Amino acid sequence: MSIAEIFETMEYGPAPESASPAVEWLEERGRTFRHFVGGEWREPEGGEFFDTTNPATNQPLARIAQGSEADVDAAVRAAREALPAWQALDGHARARFLYAIARHIQRHSRLFSVLETMDNGKPIRESRDIDIPLVARHFYHHAGWAQLMDTEMADQVPVGVVGQIIPWNFPLLMMAWKIAPALAMGNTVVLKPAEFTSLTALLFAEVCRDAGLPPGVVNVVTGDGRTGAAIVGHPDVDKIAFTGSTEVGRIIRVATAGTGKKLSLELGGKSPFIVFDDADLESVVEGVVDAIWFNQGQVCCAGSRILAQEGIAEKLTQRLRERMETLRVGNPLDKAVDIGAIVAPVQLEQIRKLVQAGADEGAQMWQPSWSCPTEGCFYPPTLFTNVSPSSSVAQVEIFGPVVVLMTFRTPAEAVELANNTVYGLASSVWTENINLALDVAPKIKAGTVWINSTNLFDAASGFGGYRESGFGREGGKEGLYEYVKPRWEVASKNGGAPARRDDRKARPARAEKQRGNGAGPVLPPIDRTAKLYIGGKQARPDSGYALSVYGPGDRLIGDVGLGNRKDVRNAVEAAHKAKGWSKGTAHNRAQVLFYLAENLAARFDEFSRRIAAMTGDEAGADREVEASIRRLYTYAAWADKYDGLVHATPMRNVTLAMNEPIGVVGVACPDTAPLLGFISTVMPAVATGNAVVVIPSERWPLAATDFYQVLDTSDVPGGVVNIVTGKRDELAETLAAHDDVEAMWYFGGAEGSATVERLSAGNMKRTWVSYGRERDWFDAEQGEGREFLRQATHVKNVWVPYGE
Repeated sequence: MSIAEIFETMEYGPAPESASPAVEWLEERGRTFRHFVGGEWREPEGGEFFDTTNPATNQPLARIAQGSEADVDAAVRAAREALPAWQALDGHARARFLYAIARHIQRHSRLFSVLETMDNGKPIRESRDIDIPLVARHFYHHAGWAQLMDTEMADQVPVGVVGQIIPWNFPLLMMAWKIAPALAMGNTVVLKPAEFTSLTALLFAEVCRDAGLPPGVVNVVTGDGRTGAAIVGHPDVDKIAFTGSTEVGRIIRVATAGTGKKLSLELGGKSPFIVFDDADLESVVEGVVDAIWFNQGQVCCAGSRILAQEGIAEKLTQRLRERMETLRVGNPLDKAVDIGAIVAPVQLEQIRKLVQAGADEGAQMWQPSWSCPTEGCFYPPTLFTNVSPSSSVAQVEIFGPVVVLMTFRTPAEAVELANNTVYGLASSVWTENINLALDVAPKIKAGTVWINSTNLFDAASGFGGYRESGFGREGGKEGLYEYVKPRWEVASKNGGAPARRDDRKARPARAEKQRGNGAGPVLPPIDRTAKLYIGGKQARPDSGYALSVYGPGDRLIGDVGLGNRKDVRNAVEAAHKAKGWSKGTAHNRAQVLFYLAENLAARFDEFSRRIAAMTGDEAGADREVEASIRRLYTYAAWADKYDGLVHATPMRNVTLAMNEPIGVVGVACPDTAPLLGFISTVMPAVATGNAVVVIPSERWPLAATDFYQVLDTSDVPGGVVNIVTGKRDELAETLAAHDDVEAMWYFGGAEGSATVERLSAGNMKRTWVSYGRERDWFDAEQGEGREFLRQATHVKNVWVPYGE
């Protein structure tokens, strides 16, 4: 076939993904898996195993342990024993563990993707490009919430031991949705994956072990509904988190009633996909593909009910049929396949039964002309038209690649049809009229409303349902409250207030320092020239002069460049060229800041020795480096959590208050705490998307000039952080007067503060000065938090009126 013919037909050849790494992983473990309890693999108490199969071939993949009440009891005991030590860790320590888990998942992302596809049947493109990146994102995001718990949720304490039961449609992603916030808030977990899809949870258990997670913090007990019932009924489980069918959710609600167990349920759905006559039909068609044929329609929030305005219903139906003809059903490991395999024969039979019921009730069924593979559990995309709102296919959750299309005339009728269901999980509204979209969205009884989009998920946004779709939220700050309880509850129960986390003495142990002390000839040290750092590169000062740096007893310990006006000009120009930093995602900025912390930790001893050489305080140097790592974690946490608001203005509109970066921020650092002061003042600006020109401690600048090597190895784009050493007040005057600097922070004396404020009038830049007031940079109240973030951002209010 010629290129022209390929272009004309758009036919693709096979693009298989290699299964060999996953097969090798299975073979190395003898294709037999036990429970993961207390950090070890445990034989099932009753010795019972069952097979898990590849739904694309119906061939067995592995043998999985069947959990009994005794197995569940052992897991709960392990979780209970691990709980005090896990809760005693401060948030920073837990953040490090969650960050390590995220890094391990990324490191093994292809293995996770292939194993998920083999076990579940979903296309490799979806597991590789959607599920696994979102899994890592959840652990990164919740590492941030662990870091911030002491300040942002100081009135809350962990629930305790959490039992989590997850479904088979998104095995690893649903696990991340539950485990990440539970661990972040200080809980321990007993997890039961779905019996059809346990393998990636067992691989995750290995990740927890390899990441150094303390034994018993995460326990995985596999099995069928009997295992889940044992977790729900165990008296020493403090909370149940369940995702699955409404029928089972109802049983769990009854079983936990009166026990005091906290409960969150994410259940079924029959989500409406509302299309108004002014919608872009090309986008709508692709939206339907994502809404109902994503993951073979095995999605609780699948857009399984298309509600089309009468004027465009016929045209939309025709375009959907044309698009359905081009969809590919087949081997999920083929990267060119759109629809993979149904998870199991029993689910395939259920889909067939419900489709037949819809046809028997008089609905018109349409399927593409091509046929599905005969081996494995495959079902073609299916469209029902002429559907009555009361028919079974319009009311019952089919959980397969089946969509129904109904029509409406007015927005009021669309809302009535949308709400004509016992469920309330999600919905989509498609229109080019933003007034109409924002008028309809609040009227739909659903926990999530997507406008001109569908199936969008993120760790920063809560997800959950109304009515028989359950209660509670997963993701976002609202999702954290599912795993905590008010501190006063514990106080009233115990007769006294529990200690605040920041009062506790436990701190994460870091790796022992490896200081060389071997014998050998004494050699002179290799000279290290500390240059300026501008545009991501080391730069010699324009002046050609150096500024000497002295340690205790006026001992010369090094020299730094003496920056001048031209160096500041170059640094400001470089900062303006780093515009991509503010346009990138907050998640990406968070990852870079986490990476900075990781690389600083790897060079702990080097920075500690440098600070000790300058200050003469070796113990204080260790403390300062540790505090600097923690502060980097803090701003990595805040990078994607310093949210805006929706203001309650008294009229029919949504007023969005958005936090936006200022631009180029000049920073004159304090003299004290040469590394911690540098990080504490630079990183809040960087975390919120600004570029920075920074003047480090004039007295002890070598910690900052060493830090540019950490910047170089941590994916920080050139120009985001620019370091100009020299006389602080002279350089601060130049920055304060510079018309291309949008804000100026000055942590120095009263006279310098007044000068900065006066010179800022040239372009009316924002200033933040200290007037000589010293901060304790080790104190979280003075050295980090919302005060710094507010100074690093503008607030933009966007008024969006709505209504017909």
